[in-house]
Amino acid sequence: MICASDSLANDGKGIRFEIATECGPQSAFVVRHDGKAYAYLNRCAHIGIELDWRPGEFFDDSGLYLVCATHGATYQPDTGTCIAGPCRGARLTQLAVYEQDGGVYLNRE
Repeated sequence: MICASDSLANDGKGIRFEIATECGPQSAFVVRHDGKAYAYLNRCAHIGIELDWRPGEFFDDSGLYLVCATHGATYQPDTGTCIAGPCRGARLTQLAVYEQDGGVYLNRE
């Protein structure tokens, strides 16, 4: 389990976690937007640095978009598509997650 479902407020603070990859552990995060959980690798599509400006702070002030704290790349939270900034049109690497029995889980299939 990544986290409890009720620990993710809609358009609020995200939860950071790590996943194992062929290249070793990678930082990832999950947020809730429009009532649904979305997860991504915590790597900006521009230069591959972590997005959050403080741990778990991924949304902009409006709560509508995910934003990279370093260069301001702005992403749609439901698709990970960059809509503004230096990597417009690129995408965050999305991870499949699901909610069950009050928890958010990474789909490993």
